[in-house]
Amino acid sequence: MSSCKRLQVLNSHISGAPQQSSAMASEKDAALAAVASDSPTIFDKIINKEIPANVVYEDDKVLAFRDIAPQAPTHILLIPKVRDGLTGLIKAEERHCEILGHLLYTAKVVAKQEGLEEGFRIVINDGPNGCQSVYHLHVHLMGGRQMNWPPG
Repeated sequence: MSSCKRLQVLNSHISGAPQQSSAMASEKDAALAAVASDSPTIFDKIINKEIPANVVYEDDKVLAFRDIAPQAPTHILLIPKVRDGLTGLIKAEERHCEILGHLLYTAKVVAKQEGLEEGFRIVINDGPNGCQSVYHLHVHLMGGRQMNWPPG
């Protein structure tokens, strides 16, 4: 995928603009085009308030906000405020145990806050085959409807 096309995909994530079949790539294409790097991600820009987000929870370690392209009535992303090399779950080291546990506990807190007592789904996309398009570990919290199985 060309740099221009990759930029279009990332801009669609930022703007929330609907994807057009000829101009915008699918999520799968975005994931296949994404490259892990130490460069700031869209999530870093949200943490730094450079890009607006509909924040539903924030503490000193985690930021949670509504996904701009929700796949369920409730679809929230939870991200660590400090990436610390944690671009994906495959990069997790023992030193990341605290933040990984805190992300999952925070997902439970946010699920309760959102009224998801009947259940919810937690998803972590990892790597190109896992459809990860942003290399800053993030947890998807989805609920508000009956989830299907298998998921993908």
